[in-house]
Amino acid sequence: MIITILSLILFNFINVTSTFDTDLVIESSDQMRFNVTELTVKSGETINLTLVHTGNLPKVAMGHNWVLLEKGTDVRSFALSAMKEKDNEYIPSSNVLVATSLIGGGEETSITFTAPSPGEYDFICSFPGHYGLMKGKLIVE
Repeated sequence: MIITILSLILFNFINVTSTFDTDLVIESSDQMRFNVTELTVKSGETINLTLVHTGNLPKVAMGHNWVLLEKGTDVRSFALSAMKEKDNEYIPSSNVLVATSLIGGGEETSITFTAPSPGEYDFICSFPGHYGLMKGKLIVE
């Protein structure tokens, strides 16, 4: 009985003290796909985004990341410049609002960020050759 009461108190404490407004989980696979292509959040919210690589291939062969681009960024041009950024996990220094680490099969990574101003923002995987299939929109209300 005491353990149950303590568990409930701890559970409620954890829920009350969460610093995130929104938790998002996105899966990526060895088939070069995100499981979602559209996400909706509210401007100014604190977002905790977790990227999970559900595949088995290593990072060097099938690495994935989640990159949120500045509004108006040309996705194709960005992806072409990302190919030259191997030493920076394929993340160019410009046009990026936020990005996860590059991960391989069976791994996951998380980032926390504040949702930008209202609008539509592109997100992609910037690993070479992936942006054509691994892309979507973050809609900020």
